[in-house]
Amino acid sequence: MFRLYDTATSEVRELRLRTPGRVGIYLCGPTVYGPPHLGHGRATLVYDILRRYLTWSGLEVTLVSNITDIDDKIIDRANREGRPWQDITHKCESVWFDAMSRLNVERPTLVPHATEYVDQMVGMIAELVERGRAYATADGVYLSVTSVNDYGLLAHQSLDDMLSGGGDREVFGAENKNHPADFALWKFSKPGEPSWPSPWGDGRPGWHSECVVMSLELLGDGFDLHCGGMDLKFPHHENERAQAVALGRDFARQMIHNGFVVDTEGEKMSNSLGNVANLLDLLEHYDPRAYRLVLLQSHYRSPVRVGQDNIDAAVTTLAGLDAFAARTASVVVAPADSDVIARFRELMDDDLDTPSATALLFDTMRRANAALDAGDPSAPGLVAGVREICTAFGLEFKAAADVPTEIAAKATALDAARAAKDFATADALRAELQGAGWIVETTKAGTTVRR
Repeated sequence: MFRLYDTATSEVRELRLRTPGRVGIYLCGPTVYGPPHLGHGRATLVYDILRRYLTWSGLEVTLVSNITDIDDKIIDRANREGRPWQDITHKCESVWFDAMSRLNVERPTLVPHATEYVDQMVGMIAELVERGRAYATADGVYLSVTSVNDYGLLAHQSLDDMLSGGGDREVFGAENKNHPADFALWKFSKPGEPSWPSPWGDGRPGWHSECVVMSLELLGDGFDLHCGGMDLKFPHHENERAQAVALGRDFARQMIHNGFVVDTEGEKMSNSLGNVANLLDLLEHYDPRAYRLVLLQSHYRSPVRVGQDNIDAAVTTLAGLDAFAARTASVVVAPADSDVIARFRELMDDDLDTPSATALLFDTMRRANAALDAGDPSAPGLVAGVREICTAFGLEFKAAADVPTEIAAKATALDAARAAKDFATADALRAELQGAGWIVETTKAGTTVRR
C-alpha cells in the first residue's frame, strides 16, 4: 500500500488511484525567465524519484509538467534587456531542459505551455464570471475567494485569519479588489506588452489560472497527484484548487509538497532573499548525481541544506558505488534478493522514505562485497538488489560502461567453461582477460572483472 503525506489533510494516507494501475501526476513546472536554482532542482528530482519508483513498481505513470512562458517577470526582463519576450522564454526553456537532462531527470510525458492554453483559460474565466464567482474591474478579472467555502484549506487557515500576501503577483490591482485575498484571473495589458483577446479586454492570464486549466484538460477531473514545492502551497496551489472548486469540478485527489532548500543559516533559498544558488554552477563543478544522492539522503518533506561538505561527501560515496559497479559488471544476472526488495518497497511505500531506502542500498552493497570476497552464493542476488534500487532511484553507475560487452561476455564464458570442467578453456580466457589489462576475480559466486 503506497502512502504519501497529503497537504490538505495533514496526514500520510494511501494513494487511491482514480484508475487502477495508472497514475496521473501534475507537477508545477518552471517560469522560464532565468537560470534554474537549487530549489527548482530539488522539486524536479524529488518527483523524478517518485515517478521512477511508481514506474518500477509496475504502474503506468503520466506526468504532466507545464512551462509558464508568459508572466510579469518574463515581461520585465524582456523590457530591461530590450529583447523579445519569446527570446527570453525559448532560451531559458532550453537551458532548463539541458540542466534536467544532466540531472538524469526523465522528460515529462506532456509539457504544456501556458501560451498554448490561453483560449481555454478565457473560457474558464468566463464560466467563473457567469457563475458569479469572478468579477471584472478596471485592470482585470478577479476570483472572489469569499465565494469558495473552504478557501485556505492548504494553508490550514480560515479566510479571516489569513494574510492577504502571496508575493508581488498579488500586488497587482490591490486597489480594485473586493477582498484583499482575491486574485487575478486575467490582467489587462499595458501598451507594448504581449496580449490576447478576451470578452473583458485584451490582456493575459493570471499565473494561478494556468495550471488549473492545463491539469484538468490533460489529466481530467479528480486526477491522482498534484505536486510542487512548499513555496507554492499558498497562494498558488490554493488558488488553483479554489478555481476548480468554484467551477464545481474535482481537482487533485491528493496534493503533496517538497521541503525547501536552505542556506547555511537555515534560511529558505529564494529569489526575493537574494540567496539563490545557481543549479548550473553545481552541475558545472560537480558530478550531477551528487545532488540526487544528497536529496535521496533527506526526506522529501524536510528542509535540506546543500553545501560543499555534503556535496563532496556524496561525490565520495558515488566513487564507492562506481567501484562496486565496475567490480560486479560481469556478475551473471540473477533475481534480486527478495528480502532486500521487500524491505525497499516497505520503506518507499511509507511516504517515500528515501533516507532509509538509501541506507538499505549501501548496506546491501556492503553485504554484496563481503559475499563476493567469501565466494558466497548469495552474492549475485545482493548485486542484483543494488542494481534494482539504483534503477528505481534513477541513480546511474558512472563506471558501468567501463566494462565493455565483449569483456563481460568473456567473463561469462569463463564461468561456463569452469562449470563444464573445461579448465583449459577457462584458463585461456582468464589469460586473455588479464593480458588485456583486466583484474579477474573468480569465486564460488562467479567471475568479476575490473581494471
